[in-house]
Amino acid sequence: MTGANAWEIEVGWRRDAGADPRAEELRAEIADWTGAGEVDVERRDLFFLAGAALGRSDVERGARALLADPVTQDLEIRSLGAGGVTPGRRAATERADRRGEAHVATIIRKPGVMEPVEASLLAGLADLGVRDVRARAASRAIIRGPRLSEDDRRLLAEKVLSNPAIEDVFWDDDPPPPPFSEAAAYRFERVEVRLEGRSDEDLMRISREGQLSLSLQEMEAIRDHFLAVGRAPTDAELETIAQTWSEHCCHKTLTAAIEHRIEPSGEVIRYENLLRETIARATERLRAQEAEPFCLSVFKDNAGVVAFDGEHGLSFKVETHNHPSAIEPYGGAETGIGGVLRDTLGTGLGAKPIVNTDVFCVGPPDFPRDELPPGALHPLRVLRGVVAGVRDYGNRMGIPTASGALFFDERYAGNPLVYCGSVGLLPRDAIEKRVEPGDRIVVLGGRTGRDGIHGATFSSVELTEESETVSSGAVQIGNAITEKKLLDVLLEARERRLYRGVTDCGAGGFSSAIGEMGETTGARVELTRAPLKYAGLSYWEIWISEAQERMVLAVPPEKAEELMALAASEDVECTDIGEFTDTGRLELLYGGEQVCDLEMRFLHDGRPASKRTSVYRRAPAEPADLSDPPPPGRVLRAILASPNVASKEWVIRQYDHEVQGKNVLKPLQGIAEDGPGDGVAFAPVFGSVRGFVLACGMNPCYGDIDPYRMAASAVDEAVRNAVAAGGRPDRTAILDNFCWGSTASAEALGSLVEAARGCADAA
Repeated sequence: MTGANAWEIEVGWRRDAGADPRAEELRAEIADWTGAGEVDVERRDLFFLAGAALGRSDVERGARALLADPVTQDLEIRSLGAGGVTPGRRAATERADRRGEAHVATIIRKPGVMEPVEASLLAGLADLGVRDVRARAASRAIIRGPRLSEDDRRLLAEKVLSNPAIEDVFWDDDPPPPPFSEAAAYRFERVEVRLEGRSDEDLMRISREGQLSLSLQEMEAIRDHFLAVGRAPTDAELETIAQTWSEHCCHKTLTAAIEHRIEPSGEVIRYENLLRETIARATERLRAQEAEPFCLSVFKDNAGVVAFDGEHGLSFKVETHNHPSAIEPYGGAETGIGGVLRDTLGTGLGAKPIVNTDVFCVGPPDFPRDELPPGALHPLRVLRGVVAGVRDYGNRMGIPTASGALFFDERYAGNPLVYCGSVGLLPRDAIEKRVEPGDRIVVLGGRTGRDGIHGATFSSVELTEESETVSSGAVQIGNAITEKKLLDVLLEARERRLYRGVTDCGAGGFSSAIGEMGETTGARVELTRAPLKYAGLSYWEIWISEAQERMVLAVPPEKAEELMALAASEDVECTDIGEFTDTGRLELLYGGEQVCDLEMRFLHDGRPASKRTSVYRRAPAEPADLSDPPPPGRVLRAILASPNVASKEWVIRQYDHEVQGKNVLKPLQGIAEDGPGDGVAFAPVFGSVRGFVLACGMNPCYGDIDPYRMAASAVDEAVRNAVAAGGRPDRTAILDNFCWGSTASAEALGSLVEAARGCADAA
């Protein structure tokens, strides 16, 4: 803070403007969690600005133009004093004391966690001519009513006011840290990890403590490879291998060789590659029968592509963001939809997203709080968070969310399922992409931060009560506006053919994106060139961070300057960080010092083949006892009261269905447009009457009885819904997504094999 003028801006709801909806929601939650009865809550937004030449007039002009609604809000501006307690905090505490109010809580993001509002605020100030400043956002809650106990305050801090994974709460006279605490500068040190001579226990400890999620067999393969090379691996090399070999990235369970036994018949089925011999084989058999090409690109890109008309293809991709959403529901779902949108942009040379879809499986909204698994958020909070995350990201990017489903079961209380999907439209001549030696490695979009570290490996393990603390860095922080600008630039660059290949920085960040693009060529990267959100990141953190809104492009050298100019014209960062080579090696440099030198062949083909055995025991039929049936009216009322049957309109109405003007059949249908439809229909090409239908199906409870028929029934339901909405069964493509618990046991793996068989046979 030395040499800078610093200011605190506090924005709150005016007392004469009626009820503050955010404060009312918070008030109800506080009363619900603490049983405190009548409480009064005031919510205040906090913004801190600092700059060497930043005066009060600049701050006031920016605050009134950007931060406060003059009709419903007021604002206070104060010079930021020295020490941890800000003047506004002091004033709020004094007001509370004078009015007999109970508590003042300040909620602020943890160091290194980025708040997208801060970036938007800085951009708005720059438009007003206020530059060379820093910004930080926080919030404050003033709670009046019965005195809260220490346990109540801790409960509210963890379950209501904040998410402990990314935020801290400071009560009353407990001072928060100064808002502009400096991140420690990174001092370069090349780290090697000795594996030679380590015991099995040591190898697994290295995997566990490093959050690598690698098996003993895989750790032994890495050790033996580097013994042959004659050196120890660096930390960056270990991290790169862990991301590439993770369940999230290579689906090693679905692609394993499995000997599957069905009991009590004793039938044995052997698979060399489960995915290839079930789901993919069904697709290839049907593809061979096509009179004209329908499946244009399958099982090889960020999304599958089918034919739409003579000029366009449709891409469809669904991914899950389960673990991040369990820890931070809003951010997890927000970056789930952001990630699948980038998968759409990274399909071929870039598909334009035209509609989003989602499916949420959560615990019952009235789940008893005292029965929650340790460390778990309440299902109602998870549900509100994931709905808001998908809503805000899609609405802000101008992409409709118009299809989906919602399912409640108490078994999801500790581990919700959050599916996010996107349909894209792309020209047929933009489906294929390639990378050539000499192409520049260009990063387009957002900056790299510490958010999203170990996201791929974190997604590959089971959640525990420690996950919230240990893996909080795996939660990414999204910024829809940054991604919208990225989308616009990328699609314009596609039309100008300014790049040959593109993919998104998904799980594993640069590691997976550049590692996959350069698999058949090689790549050399200078990590110090990567734009960072803040100082202090080590070279391996830069390499594997999943920080959002970034794409990697393979750009012919002669096109680089035009691409840079296009990006600059839309205020999108575009940085050259290296080149694709012809060496067949992945080389990473940090300030000229080599920190990774991996053979691409080992990275992508060196993972030891997985051989598994599985068993499925068919449950004997148990006829229901219908000798004393309950009254039909009571049964009907119970069915209608079930959250799985009750109206989902409160969710659906939060999404924008009309943006882009292509929605033909809406999610709510009927005379009053208030009843759920079987599917939605879109006409994606203006001037054409050709459309497509989007529908879904699932039946998780059927899995308790028979996972084979569960998968088959899901396919059947999805197809029936599509046909009922006007879709053609002979032009239907199915997208499947499996979420399973640990398959360590033969029985658990057996249920997954049965589901894969059911999906393939139904298709």
